[in-house]
Order: sequence, then C-alpha cells, then structure tokens
Amino acid sequence: MLPSQSYVNISFFQPPAFLMIGIPGLEAVHGWISIPFSSMYTVALTGNCLILLAVRRTPSLHQPMYYFLSMLALTDMGLTLTTLPTTLAVLWFDHCLIGFNACLVQMFFLHSFSVVESSVLLAMSFDRFVAISNPLRYAAILTNSVIIRIGVAIVARATLCLFPVPFLVKLLNFCRGNNFLSHSFCFHPDVMRRACADITINILYGLYVVVSTGGVDSLLIILSYTLILRTVLKLASPRERIRALNTCVSHILAVLVFYIPVITTSMIHRFGRHLPHIVHALVAYVYLVVPPVLNPIIYSVKCKPIRDALLRVLTGKGQI
Repeated sequence: MLPSQSYVNISFFQPPAFLMIGIPGLEAVHGWISIPFSSMYTVALTGNCLILLAVRRTPSLHQPMYYFLSMLALTDMGLTLTTLPTTLAVLWFDHCLIGFNACLVQMFFLHSFSVVESSVLLAMSFDRFVAISNPLRYAAILTNSVIIRIGVAIVARATLCLFPVPFLVKLLNFCRGNNFLSHSFCFHPDVMRRACADITINILYGLYVVVSTGGVDSLLIILSYTLILRTVLKLASPRERIRALNTCVSHILAVLVFYIPVITTSMIHRFGRHLPHIVHALVAYVYLVVPPVLNPIIYSVKCKPIRDALLRVLTGKGQI
C-alpha cells in the first residue's frame, strides 16, 4: 500500500505556473501589437463607463431597455478587466507567467462573464418582445423588482454552471514541461489540453455548459425575434413596422457581434486543431475583446436616446 501511494503522489503533477505565449510567432513585435490592444481596452472601458453614466444621469432612460443595456455594459467591463492585466503584461513587459491557481480564477471569471453576456442578450430580446407585442403592459410586466430578479438569476446561473470547471481542471495530472498556453489568458479548452490525463469529463462538461447556456440562449433569441417579426407584420402601417424594427437593430447587432466569434471559437477549438496556433489566438482575442469595444459604439450610433444622453454627459449639460 505505502509504495503505491508514494508512487501516486510522485506521479501526480500540477505546474506551479503556466507560461503564456501571447500571439504565437509574433513575439518580436509584441510592443507594436500592444498599441491596438491598449486602444481597444481603453475604448471598451471608456465606452461602457459612459453608457452607465448616461443611463444613471438621464431619468428618461430609467426604463427596462436601458437597465438591461447597463447590465450589458457592466458585463463587458468585467470581461475586459478579466483579460486586460495578463494580456498587457505579456505585450508590454513580456511577463508571461501566471500561477496555477490564479489561472483557474481567471478562467472561471472569463467564462462566467461570457455566460452572463449571453444571458443578458437573451433578457434584452425578451424585453424587445414584450415592448413590441404588449406595449400597454410593458412597464407593468418589466417592473424594477422583476429586472432585479432577472439580474440575480443571470449571475446565479453563470456561477453555478462554471463553479465545477476549475475543480475539474485541478483534478487533472499535467505533463511536466508542457505548461505553455496559446493565449495571454487562461482559456478552458487551452488549459485542459495541457494535461497528461483523460480529459473526457472536462470536454463533456464544457460542451454541456456551451449547449445549456449559449446554445439555449441563441435558440430562445431566435424564437423571440420570430415572434417579434410575426407581431410586426400584423401592424397595418409600414411606418409603424419600420419604427418597431428600428428599436431592435442595436440589439440584433450586439447579438451578432457576440455570437459569431463565440461560435467560431468553439468550432475551431473542437474541429480545427490542425490550424496554426496564431489562428486560435486571434479568434479568441476577437471573441473576448471586440464585443466590449463595439457594443457601446453600436448603441451610441443606432440608439438616439443613448446618443443624446451621451452628448449631454460629454458636454456637461443637465439631466433630462
């Protein structure tokens, strides 16, 4: 018993730290690459902060649609702040090491915020469905208490779904000398494939999380817009149809900006292992960095009340 136990203890290995590559093959120009990345992070944080400030300071925006937009902005900020420290540390200072436990924590928050964003986009599609199909009862259905309960349910869902992931990774036996990550952050498919062990359970649970969150959410969003379109087509006036659909344009663009990179990333990690590492890295960066950058731009351009509120915030004018 004792020899076998000591053998198990010796054979089980977890690296004290992972080595983040950043963008494979472009290490020599990380300093130059840091310029667009720093700019995107700045735009993402500034844009989403302005959205939150505009909604808070404008009483006319204290409506369900803009409360959900505030949730989206908070989620985008969380997603940005999760990857910003390690990404800029790699690109600016070539500081490529991240502790094993710190990596698991970052991985948990990274994927949790992704699930939260998917859930918020679903809640926003429900908001648009209620606003268009039942406008007279819109405020009565989506009260402040209902919105708070939706927000709590979204956070609880993400936490419960992702809570087992770090522990499943921590149970794995890793290969000595195989602690290189393909990104400048800890991405679950990347981390678990560093293991010298059977990762079937990790793969299956990861697939379950993807299907039960993003998969279900995307189907429900499609269902919501199918019902919205059916309601809009019943409107007598073409002008009313266009006006109703215009209220959905910003949300549709936000959905596309989020789900297209998510689907692409999932497909590449599962079926594109033969592709160069740089492809995996760039797609992951698009998935994590681009939506927080584009969402404030989309809403400030396509949503007139937000645009007007932002102008008032930037010019220092009073509340409306």
